Amino acid sequence: MKILGIETTCDETGAAVVEGKLNSTLGLKLLSNVVASSVELQKKYGGVVPEVAAREQVRVIIPVIKEALSEFSPKDIDAIAVAHGPGLIGSLLIGVETAKVLALAWNKPLIGINHLVGHIYANFVCEKSKIKNQKSKIEFPLIALVVSGGHTDLVLMAEHGKFRLIGSTLDDAAGEAFDKVAKLLGLGYPGGPEIEKLASSVPTKGEARQRRQRLGFSVNLPRPMIGSKNFNFSFSGLKTAVVNLVHSSQFTVHRKSEIAAEFQQAVVDVLVTKTINAAKKYRVKSIVVGGGVAANELLRSEFIVHSKRLGIEIIFPSKEFSVDNGAMIAAAAFYNFKKVDPEKLSADPSLHF
Repeated sequence: MKILGIETTCDETGAAVVEGKLNSTLGLKLLSNVVASSVELQKKYGGVVPEVAAREQVRVIIPVIKEALSEFSPKDIDAIAVAHGPGLIGSLLIGVETAKVLALAWNKPLIGINHLVGHIYANFVCEKSKIKNQKSKIEFPLIALVVSGGHTDLVLMAEHGKFRLIGSTLDDAAGEAFDKVAKLLGLGYPGGPEIEKLASSVPTKGEARQRRQRLGFSVNLPRPMIGSKNFNFSFSGLKTAVVNLVHSSQFTVHRKSEIAAEFQQAVVDVLVTKTINAAKKYRVKSIVVGGGVAANELLRSEFIVHSKRLGIEIIFPSKEFSVDNGAMIAAAAFYNFKKVDPEKLSADPSLHF
């Protein structure tokens, strides 16, 4: 079965074709994957401007789909999947309406996919044309951490299609906090990669940190809700702590890297601790991570260390699938194949689990 996936929930425009066989032990094979981003345009504004994103998506949606289908004809495609929420309403409408037109014109089944579910299923896609046993690594029940610019959610999955939200952010999403702190430090957009780059030269643990503390150069930030009994998150207080540091008499441009490193470590500590605690409580067999923040190297390395101690498989998508893309939408549709009437599918900017 070949599925065309379309993704336009924010500032990316993605289209991809994936192929899979029911009851196969192999993961889905990626046949094509095209992503166009307006991030360079958004850098001028220091963040995503919905109107700018939508105008760019109107311009590129057809070329992106054509490129993804360059080696296929409509008869080769068995179904069309589209992310219909959550996201920016203008952007969502472009993808949803395009998918509906194609489904009707080509007489293909249409599947509406929750964008957040898509991030989970990015872990089921095999890179490029390599066939590897990705699916067999992922065992149910599992805990999924979806961590991006707009969402930070912990989800318990008993099997495909069965999602139970067990924790969510009460305020800022982790990726949103990265962007806001980057702006406070005078860094560019998107903030996550900028903070990671600046923080890379600063050790946050071990003897090197202890030496800095003795010399009075250490920065200590809170880990909000890290000890709470529930699995919710909060990052606004952490952001406020950075605001206070930046506006204090102790702040100098030379301390930017230390603040960036400590902020990154604080976010990672909270995400990893909460997820591992959830994995222990629900006795899961796997942990999967998805979303833009999943590309962070510190987050990946900390998860690997803790999951090994616990004896649980930890799975990340390749970095190209951490960002929004059509492949994850097609993958989610393959494992959650529910046809909808094109006339009844609508964009839902507030859609959740």
